[in-house]
Amino acid sequence: MSSIADNIGSVTRRIQKATLQAGRAPGSVNLLAVSKTRSPEELHAAVKAGQTAFGENYLQEALDKMQALSSVNGIEWHFIGPIQSNKTRQIAEAFAWVHSVDRLKIARRLSEQRPGEQPPLNICLQVNVNNEASKSGCRLEALDELVAAIGELPNLRLRGLMAIPDPGQSEADLRLSFRKLASTLSTLRQNHPESGPLDTLSMGMSGDLETAIAEGSTWVRVGTAVFGDRPAKHSQS
Repeated sequence: MSSIADNIGSVTRRIQKATLQAGRAPGSVNLLAVSKTRSPEELHAAVKAGQTAFGENYLQEALDKMQALSSVNGIEWHFIGPIQSNKTRQIAEAFAWVHSVDRLKIARRLSEQRPGEQPPLNICLQVNVNNEASKSGCRLEALDELVAAIGELPNLRLRGLMAIPDPGQSEADLRLSFRKLASTLSTLRQNHPESGPLDTLSMGMSGDLETAIAEGSTWVRVGTAVFGDRPAKHSQS
């Protein structure tokens, strides 16, 4: 069985190769290790292998890990799961990034509840890139208004867009979904230069990171290829 360190090395080489093949600058794509359901010990092994950014879906589980790993320097915590209104304060206080903001109400709460002594919270807007009825995320046609409104919020730094395309799509359709998200970000950057850096595309996972990088991803969210097969699902909030 491969160790977590071996897996991180393998994923890093995949990212580097895909970045080179896409003609992009070395280091322009970051690895976000998706660590939901993983133990603090597994995360510590990943940190020892050089991984610093971790993506969590479940708030309470994440807070428990933050406590368990509080003596470990350099960890950057990203929230990537659905956001309930009653969880925004703890998310605003504990995380450096939030990839899953999909409506203005949540953005306002995160801005209001971000502690003043901390830097602005980096956020990405989760986009329902193909307007699937079963998917969460902001619809493409609503993004322009949402970006403009978030640009007025003082404690947020709007970094870009995130999407979770249907994994059942063909590779060609998946590529089109990634390309649509990249094109949308480019348009928003032109239309809203005052709203934030808009320099981030959070897209691509273990099975499709090469395609995502070819279409402009700057954060690939990888769980299984880093930590191995996920344990049995369990319900958390």
